[in-house]
Amino acid sequence: MDFEYSTEQRMLADSLRRLVTEQWSQARRRARQGRLDAAAWNALAELGVLGLTIDAEHGGFGEEPASLLPVHMELGRGLADEPVIPSGVMSAAAIAASGNAAAASRWLPAIASGQAVLAVAYQEPGRRYATDPVDCRLSGDMLEGCKHLVWHGAHAHAWVVSALDTQSGEPVLLVVPADAPGATSAGFGTLDRSSCARIEFDKVRVTPENVLARGAAASAALTRALEWGTAALCAHAAGATARLLEITADYLRTRRQFSQPLAAFQALQHAIADMAVAKELSLSMAYVAVAALTETDARARRRMIAAAKIEAARTARFVSQKAVQLHGGMGMTDELEVGDFFKRLTVVELLFGDTDEQLAIMAETA
Repeated sequence: MDFEYSTEQRMLADSLRRLVTEQWSQARRRARQGRLDAAAWNALAELGVLGLTIDAEHGGFGEEPASLLPVHMELGRGLADEPVIPSGVMSAAAIAASGNAAAASRWLPAIASGQAVLAVAYQEPGRRYATDPVDCRLSGDMLEGCKHLVWHGAHAHAWVVSALDTQSGEPVLLVVPADAPGATSAGFGTLDRSSCARIEFDKVRVTPENVLARGAAASAALTRALEWGTAALCAHAAGATARLLEITADYLRTRRQFSQPLAAFQALQHAIADMAVAKELSLSMAYVAVAALTETDARARRRMIAAAKIEAARTARFVSQKAVQLHGGMGMTDELEVGDFFKRLTVVELLFGDTDEQLAIMAETA
């Protein structure tokens, strides 16, 4: 597998790293407390991040899935907490996969330009990571039910919502504006200073233009959104892991004990080496996840992405715990960035299915 960036990918990664350094410093991240920063969001749109894989016809750049890797690695290095994955990756992928030309013309240009923020609402209370809608129902033209743990759902101008059509018994995928009468959202902060939302639909009227897809097409569009989101998350985790390793190595080189830097102690050198090996494994599997998006065999694609997510979660847990340990007591304080990385990498495992869920997919596709 070729791990080298193309010239265009390198230029984009370099530009994005400068932007991330400016917009997502430790102080700025913490001041936002999960709120959407308009200036940072517009800067991402101007750089082309939000429309990266949206086709040129709809205002994007039409890049291949491989372009997700450098972009989301850089965002991961800076712990960027804007809804790039929910909106620019997942929602855009669902709309494009739905085959609904009218919805694509309406929403994709707005996503690419940053004028519209969308989030995917698919999880239901009490059903963990199940993706098939059961309790959220469309009866005629009325939508009722609840979605929870909607990543960045409180910031969204609209939600891509999965529901069960009670008349046909088939799933349906909808785009519901956040200001629709009867729709209410309650946002809450998460461990990593990001946000989720619980969304209630109380007799929300749905028009034909709100319908993205029905039946098998709806399930396929939602599956594509989750696959693309998971691949981008694996790249994000790889970037965050790489940056945390750099921070930890720098700390060991500068912190002195017994008249010498901590990096001079062999036991600590071995710990850093173990972290570096884990980081490379996570990066390799992030490549696998992104490569899987072009795999035509659905079974193989699911297996590749599940394997990548398992490794991303394992490495995230191992490296973040080691980083805190190597920082000693300082690693437990709020003063250092290591705690911010620890929290984000802890959340990585829970998004889009934890390790148990991914192992079940591996068993199912064996």
